[in-house]
Amino acid sequence: MTSKNYQLVIVGYGGMGSYHGKLLKDNQNINIIGTYDISEERKTASLVDGYAVYESLEAVLSDEAVDFVLIATPNDVHKDIAIASLNAKKHVICEKPVTINSHELLEIMEAAKINDRAFIVHQNRRWDEDFLTMKKVYDEQTIGDVFHIESRVQGANGIPGDWRHLKAFGGGMLLDWGVHLLDQLLFMVDSKITSVFANLSYILGDDVDDGFQVFITFENGITSLIEVGTTNFIQLPRWYVKGTKGTAVIHDWELNGKIVTQNLGEVEAPKPIKAGQGLTKTMAPPSEKAVSTSDLPAAIVLKESFYENVISVVEGTEEPIVKNEEVLRVLRLMETIFKSAEKNEVIKDFDAVPSKNI
Repeated sequence: MTSKNYQLVIVGYGGMGSYHGKLLKDNQNINIIGTYDISEERKTASLVDGYAVYESLEAVLSDEAVDFVLIATPNDVHKDIAIASLNAKKHVICEKPVTINSHELLEIMEAAKINDRAFIVHQNRRWDEDFLTMKKVYDEQTIGDVFHIESRVQGANGIPGDWRHLKAFGGGMLLDWGVHLLDQLLFMVDSKITSVFANLSYILGDDVDDGFQVFITFENGITSLIEVGTTNFIQLPRWYVKGTKGTAVIHDWELNGKIVTQNLGEVEAPKPIKAGQGLTKTMAPPSEKAVSTSDLPAAIVLKESFYENVISVVEGTEEPIVKNEEVLRVLRLMETIFKSAEKNEVIKDFDAVPSKNI
């Protein structure tokens, strides 16, 4: 356990900034000593929550007591705040998407290297129980060799009524939710991407996407569908994964779901059923003895929590669970998705040649 208590300032005390405040309230290693926000309302909220208020970013960066700067602002200003903080010899934790293009992240990574400070992106959904449950199914081949993965989140409330509506601030669902689902997919599947095809939805009339579908094929043969929607009054399963020996489904974040696997040996053949105006054996349900249904396994457990890992990285005892090179790959994938949707074409060999910026 660390012997030092690290002092942290939250820059941007909105929804995610205050959420980090709650997460760190009882943390034994990190103490929030203040916040900085340009909003008077959020300054008041910070004071109510018991934190000092800095009147400028310069005041934060000139305070020698500050060890960490946590960035929870709109996406378009992440880069400038991160580089200024690193140049002031502060470690930095940054909300996602870390930047709105990969070139900006490369600049941040260079600043972190030059100043010998940690820069870690809060890809918190690597710790989601639904994801870690499905990752266990994948890793342990519970349903055989997985060959198709569907991962989606869907709602019916539109885009939140803030800066997420605006392209200039890095809004839109690909950058907001896609960054999580794509990060989970690439953390699960250790293979190069050979093709990407995407379509983005603008049904709500904003200048950013209100949803998308992305079809990704990996070199190892796995195909995937990643989908986000904000106009879905009936939601499809959170996860639907097919393997050579069965299928796994997770319907929601409450982990309602199951695994159905094929039984080996001689089993009764399916009987034809009436389907519409015809008969089908192909689409008939399997016979009772042909399959077995089981509960989802317990989720795998990552070695450390996010903030435990942050401290370990700073103290040099562990590698980051969220590596900046992985974050960079996700950013480049999102750039490729925008390109595919704009041109309405399949992008080949994504991992062979880095894509251009958005």
